Amino acid sequence: MTQPVDLISEITRYVESKNAMQVGCDTPVPGLFAFCSSEPTRFDSVVYEPLMCLVMQGAKKSQLDDRTIHYRAGQSLIVSHALPVNAAVTEASREAPYVSLALRLDLALIRSLCEEIGPVVAPISADSHSMSVADSDQGLLDAMGRLFRLSHDPAEVRTLAPLVLREIHFRLLRASHGAVLRQLLQSDSAASRITKAIALIRDGFRAPLPVTDLAAAAGMSPSSFHEHFKTLTSTTPLQYQKNLRLIEAKRQLSASQASVATVAYAVGYESPTQFSREFQRKFGISPSAQKQTAAEVLS
Repeated sequence: MTQPVDLISEITRYVESKNAMQVGCDTPVPGLFAFCSSEPTRFDSVVYEPLMCLVMQGAKKSQLDDRTIHYRAGQSLIVSHALPVNAAVTEASREAPYVSLALRLDLALIRSLCEEIGPVVAPISADSHSMSVADSDQGLLDAMGRLFRLSHDPAEVRTLAPLVLREIHFRLLRASHGAVLRQLLQSDSAASRITKAIALIRDGFRAPLPVTDLAAAAGMSPSSFHEHFKTLTSTTPLQYQKNLRLIEAKRQLSASQASVATVAYAVGYESPTQFSREFQRKFGISPSAQKQTAAEVLS
């Protein structure tokens, strides 16, 4: 695949014009995000929505419990389910910044392409996962470039973006690493059922969520649900919920004046001591230190 030198320069200039180096910014195309970093970054805990990230320069790493994925220039990452991950830019410099485009996936649009893709009957295999990476073909790169470039014209965004977005989703469904996306074409597939359970966890992560209730919502036995959830996400339902709680707690500690205990209770912990212990284990810093660090940055 030829390297999109002109597109890399355009994205870099766009992000710089928004004063968004190192943090990235939205574009006028709904769901399209441009990112550029002139240096490697520390690992940050975030929740990836279903998305596709196309890397055009540099490299990045994403970690989810026992699974680590590296992706670099010319590759695209597909995330089919919402996942709490640790991510960092690992290769970037002022001369050759990390540059990527991320597109939020439209699951309704994916399912609308069922007729064009054809029936999908293969079950999820042991190596199926909701986060996968592969080399991108020229067709996907061209489509993403067109989507970014038409974002400069509001009329083109309204008229042409829906067509290009449909093309991109079609190409991702047919990509070598789009297996789990293809599973989402079936409403009764394990991938689709786990999506329902993940939605319940995200909506109610502050409250106790018995695995039996999640399994029932997914239409599975508890053992089958646990197996499929672990296969797709590399984590257990309870650990997934814990990760959501801790990521939200970190956000609150960094953005509000609330005490550590108040934040602990707000995200669903019954014991501030347990919260502090698990926060330290996940982020390598105590909640009070996180709060102090955030305050120093803002001052």
